[in-house]
Amino acid sequence: MARMRMGEAGGMPVDEVTIRSQAGAEARVMAWGAVLRDLVVPLPGGGRQRVVLGLNSLDDYIAHSPHFGAIAGRFANRVAEGRFIVDGRACQLDRNQAGRHALHGGSAAFGKRVWSIGAHNERSVTLVVVSPNGDGGYPGTLTASCTYRLDEPGTLTVELTAITDAPTIVNLAQHSYFNLDGSPTVIDHDLQVAADFVTPVDADLIPTGEIVAVAGTAFDFRAARPIRFPGSDGGPFLYDHNFCLTSPRPAPGSLRHAATLHSRRNGLSLMVHTTEPGLQVYDGHKIAVPVPGLGGTVYGASAGLCLEAQRWPDSPNRPHFTDAVLRPGEIYRQVTEFRFT
Repeated sequence: MARMRMGEAGGMPVDEVTIRSQAGAEARVMAWGAVLRDLVVPLPGGGRQRVVLGLNSLDDYIAHSPHFGAIAGRFANRVAEGRFIVDGRACQLDRNQAGRHALHGGSAAFGKRVWSIGAHNERSVTLVVVSPNGDGGYPGTLTASCTYRLDEPGTLTVELTAITDAPTIVNLAQHSYFNLDGSPTVIDHDLQVAADFVTPVDADLIPTGEIVAVAGTAFDFRAARPIRFPGSDGGPFLYDHNFCLTSPRPAPGSLRHAATLHSRRNGLSLMVHTTEPGLQVYDGHKIAVPVPGLGGTVYGASAGLCLEAQRWPDSPNRPHFTDAVLRPGEIYRQVTEFRFT
């Protein structure tokens, strides 16, 4: 385990911790945004492969990062018009998406502030952030923690927890962009998603409230296939949608298979298992980072794929969606495993 200073943000020091596994996996975790800045894993035939998109400096993250590797929250994804009601109390959130909707917790969200680094050792690190009552419009003081742990032989486990002193909404998500072989785009990676249904969205990417079957549509990833899919305009279909996970779980609160991503180029696969009921699949088509990334790589459209385990977007306004309310005395807990094989 190594710890180094990355700089300062808002007058607060920002450190980075490097954790390693005996099998050769290595992760770099930065206190700003609880960001997973780098992740390198062993390859099936030997050698190692960088599998996430990352930037070279704290300043680059603050100026240019599209949530690379961050923990999104208090409420990941979107809340329509930034409005919701909890226990009869109407709340108005910071509307940071085109001034109309709340996205990933607002303009001062968890992914854009400094977390405190707590316990850490060779294989794991825990970070903590405290969000006061009224922060971004959210009720209740919320204390959240994030633990990254490298398990043998090649699994990154992410555990997210939160407690509150007043009824509020919580939906945290790990927001890494994955690329398993270093190709310029991931649209030729094979993807399987364990979901029979998807929640369609409008032009603002707000769920319409429908829950529709994926069969016979561009959203059918029940069998592995390339991410590339022809759109109506002749270009590739663009993905930024919540998939409703339907794979069985052996017990309540246990992990279910959510997705498998595979590179034919180097044979590396990523299996995602999570406690969450939804998976946001975003193909990174809006990526346009003006500064070089790790290893000098220039990141353009679809350079990485997000697989964000989550409660369904706009859940606070959709009673038939998943529950995202947290009350005093309860513990929000999400566990997601990224298993590289």
